[in-house]
Amino acid sequence: MAILKIARMGHPVLAKRAAEVSDPTAPDIRRLVADMVETMIDANGAGLAAPQVHVPLRVVVFQAPGERTADTGAEMFDHTAPLTVLVNPQVEIVDAAPDGGWEGCLSVPGLRGYVERAGHIRYRGFDHEGKTVARTARGFHARVVQHECDHLDGILYPQRMTDMRRFLFESEARHWAKGEEE
Repeated sequence: MAILKIARMGHPVLAKRAAEVSDPTAPDIRRLVADMVETMIDANGAGLAAPQVHVPLRVVVFQAPGERTADTGAEMFDHTAPLTVLVNPQVEIVDAAPDGGWEGCLSVPGLRGYVERAGHIRYRGFDHEGKTVARTARGFHARVVQHECDHLDGILYPQRMTDMRRFLFESEARHWAKGEEE
């Protein structure tokens, strides 16, 4: 396994639609997945898409650990996800009602942005062993899946933002947390 170099905003690989994978179980895909997982963990990311490591294929890895969620107790569903590999993922919006939240990205280091996404989705794809993965997701889990799958279509989260006043350096995020938006 190896730590891979992460492409940053502005690199052409991040602006193109990634190609379908013909065989999710191929040795090169298994190696890519192992390297992506190691890279994601090393970078303390919640997810990573193959284009982010300069590989224009439809492969994502992600996890939605409980400690990264902001559950207020009002939601009665599991918005966490175990370490997941998705090859050739498809996302279906179950409820398009907007769910806003702060996002960061390993390809947009040091910045955060407020993005509204669908709060309830279904997704499916294959893992690197060829098994079907099909789940319903809400909350942070849904956000991570949509964010990573956007990379496969050449979209970075700032392109999803509707209010650029909420695009800021991580070092300044404390002002928004304290309600000092004005």
